[in-house]
Amino acid sequence: MTEQSAAPVLDPNRWRMLAVIAVSQLMIVLDGSIVNVALPHIQEALDISDANRQWVVTAYTLAFGSLLLLGGRIADYWGRKRTFTVGLIGFAAASALGGMAPSQEYIFAARGLQGLFAALLAPSALSLMTVAFTQPKERAKAFGVFGAISGGGAAIGLILGGILTDGLGWRWVLWVNVPIALVTAILAFFIVKESKSDGHPSYDLPGAALATGGLLALVYGFTRAAQPSAGWGDPLTIACLSGAALLLITFVLVEQRVKNPLLPLRIPADPIRGGSYLTFLLVGAGLFAMFLFLSFYMQGVLGYTALQAGLHFLPFSVGIILTAGIVARLMPVTGPRPLMIGGLATAATGMLLLLRITPEDHYWTTVFPAISLMSVGMAFVFIPTSSTALLGVKSRDAGIASALLNTSQQVGGSVGLALLSTLSLAAQNRSVDLIGTTTRTLDDGTVIEVPQPESLVAGFHAGFIWGAVLLGLGLLSTLIFVRVKKHEFHAAHDDQDEVDPALAI
Repeated sequence: MTEQSAAPVLDPNRWRMLAVIAVSQLMIVLDGSIVNVALPHIQEALDISDANRQWVVTAYTLAFGSLLLLGGRIADYWGRKRTFTVGLIGFAAASALGGMAPSQEYIFAARGLQGLFAALLAPSALSLMTVAFTQPKERAKAFGVFGAISGGGAAIGLILGGILTDGLGWRWVLWVNVPIALVTAILAFFIVKESKSDGHPSYDLPGAALATGGLLALVYGFTRAAQPSAGWGDPLTIACLSGAALLLITFVLVEQRVKNPLLPLRIPADPIRGGSYLTFLLVGAGLFAMFLFLSFYMQGVLGYTALQAGLHFLPFSVGIILTAGIVARLMPVTGPRPLMIGGLATAATGMLLLLRITPEDHYWTTVFPAISLMSVGMAFVFIPTSSTALLGVKSRDAGIASALLNTSQQVGGSVGLALLSTLSLAAQNRSVDLIGTTTRTLDDGTVIEVPQPESLVAGFHAGFIWGAVLLGLGLLSTLIFVRVKKHEFHAAHDDQDEVDPALAI
């Protein structure tokens, strides 16, 4: 942002700009949940294997998370309005391509493109709001709207995904983005004011390539291990996992030496901030898997329609929204650490309660209590962790620090989905070896062999156990690294440069 000695002139279109940005944020949040409900239908229509189905979600989250920091740097130097508009148009094009997908490879590529353009769209939208709303009271209102959309958008996506999938078909969960993104881009052209940072642009392309390549190799290695013809001892699996380690280590070394790094290591080097990012990564890994396995359980085992599945997920989103207000009032009294510890323990307990599911429909006595408990726990994690992740950050690092929080969650989701899918399928296959398969007749009359419901549930149980382990590791990360007392937390906030906590939304 350009420094000015005089008081900044308020943009007369700033509230209209907020409406445009709010629509773009809603679209990004929707895309995170709307596809989960349609995933069983996508898998069947495109004949995607159980080992590869997670790529429909992972291709998006991996591209989004690994390129988000680079997207923020591009927005600052290339122009925030220009980046925002290109992100919208690209997101629309990628969504259109995904909706036309004739094969699994096609939709994986389209979802990756969606993630790429979302990595341009999300940070530019946040930067535009920061530049437009300079008065503290107005900025608080603007980010309140932004936060409400971020919190409620997931719930809307669950319902909308079910309605579109059951009514028009799964392709419309992608095509629905096209008119929204294009109309928003047109409005942005006339309403949004351009802004960019001073100085010579510097993009850490080697860092971006190493991070993306390393994460891609890691996820593909886990996916390869889940394939019956490969496994953990397969040479390609070993090569991918070894290559991932090499690329990610090289990324850290490059970031230590490059002049303008993609990830300034001074930010996560602080134990409290680093622990917060690690906690968010582990939470993202466990949480994404819960949505994946429950979606297949409700539709593939219990026989729910996509809309019914979306509605049965709603208690989770509603629980987070309702509990968030309580957390906001408690944090000044208790400090963040006790809330994070209690929240992670509660969420892990809720995940373990999902082990009570069976092939019979007992949603209200098994699934509902579990996801309600998890929603309360997650609300007690998200808000305090967002604050500790920015603790002690100077104003010049506020944008990158908040973007890293989002990156941690997306990357955690990508890696977690791949790892937990592999472990879940291994448990499912062991059960199939013991009790055999059953037959299923497709719409075209083809008879195929499929796992019995008991085997599917056994696989889901393994996913929930390891999901709880990941949340437990998040709790351990908090206990070890986020060692901040209430008075230290408040003192640090009082002493640091002015950093808007809303940037961590």
